[in-house]
Amino acid sequence: MMDDQHGFTLWFTGLSGAGKTTVALAVEKELRARGVKVERLDGDTVRKSLTRDLGFSKEDRDKNIERVTFVAKLLSRNGVAVLASFISPYRETRAMVRAETTHFIEVFVHAPLEVCVQRDVKGMYAKAFAGEIPDFTGVSDPYEEPLDPEITLHTHQETVEESAAKCLAYLEEHGYIPVVESA
Repeated sequence: MMDDQHGFTLWFTGLSGAGKTTVALAVEKELRARGVKVERLDGDTVRKSLTRDLGFSKEDRDKNIERVTFVAKLLSRNGVAVLASFISPYRETRAMVRAETTHFIEVFVHAPLEVCVQRDVKGMYAKAFAGEIPDFTGVSDPYEEPLDPEITLHTHQETVEESAAKCLAYLEEHGYIPVVESA
């Protein structure tokens, strides 16, 4: 483990199916291999525990992110790398996360809606388009793209490894993690 680690929050935002969790898993694996203290917070996992009492209205989504922000804040200020994968569709809410957490780094995981629909193994988009799921981000509820994210990933054009490498390069360049010399 790194003794002198600075905490940070790498916040992956994007539509359902854009690849947030997939890229975060790849980044987590590499950080662990480098001895970095890391915790991954994921929307699906958190909704089964910390926020299972919440629905998907704007108010509930904001409360969900508020709770996750508190956890990210505690971890990051204590030297832990936090990888947070949440749709977090509203700019105002993401601005609150930025203000509350240590070393917030916004990662816009971009994939066009049609790509996300093709990737949807759970059939959520089909249900949303059929009107069976109200307030579904990107269909019946807006997704406000970040205006100036620190990192933008184009997961419809990049491999998972390329997207993860972009995140790791940013972290290295800004001194959050040690630079690994290539052989």
